[in-house]
Amino acid sequence: MQTASLSRRSFLRGGMRAVAPAVRPPWARAEAAFLAACTRCDACIDACPTAILLRADGGFPGVDFSAGAGECTFCGECVAHCEPQALVRSAEGGAPWALKAGVGRGCLAESGVECRVCGESCPVGAIRFRPRLGGVALPQLDADACTGCGACFAPCPTRAIAMTVDRVANEFPTESER
Repeated sequence: MQTASLSRRSFLRGGMRAVAPAVRPPWARAEAAFLAACTRCDACIDACPTAILLRADGGFPGVDFSAGAGECTFCGECVAHCEPQALVRSAEGGAPWALKAGVGRGCLAESGVECRVCGESCPVGAIRFRPRLGGVALPQLDADACTGCGACFAPCPTRAIAMTVDRVANEFPTESER
């Protein structure tokens, strides 16, 4: 889902551009509930040991996998420091978010160049390379094993990795269920 950027600067420049919504920190409430609860205090940003959290549009925290260590370790420090409860771990211990990695067309292996950096960077082994006759091994993503940590994103030399919201896994509890 894309929305139009309604920032004052964008409006004055005449640029109503379509932007994808920011990726929120792990264990963020549903977007509307998150925006209502978040006070933009930066406590989660300051607490992130891998420094992937930053101020996104509107001053709300967002995730940038190309910043800091480039991955989320799911340590929970952002949740522990979030006093307004915009970030809340569910009692069931569900997934921290619905992000999953995806390998796009810019992949070097798709072009016949040997590259396995995404698979080597994946801490859970969700990206594997199976041998193939007559060419280099192509990446295969095990979506069930992928945690969406982003460790594969920053090291990719062609930015062929995309972090997207998994529609099936994006079934977070509503405000009334928490």
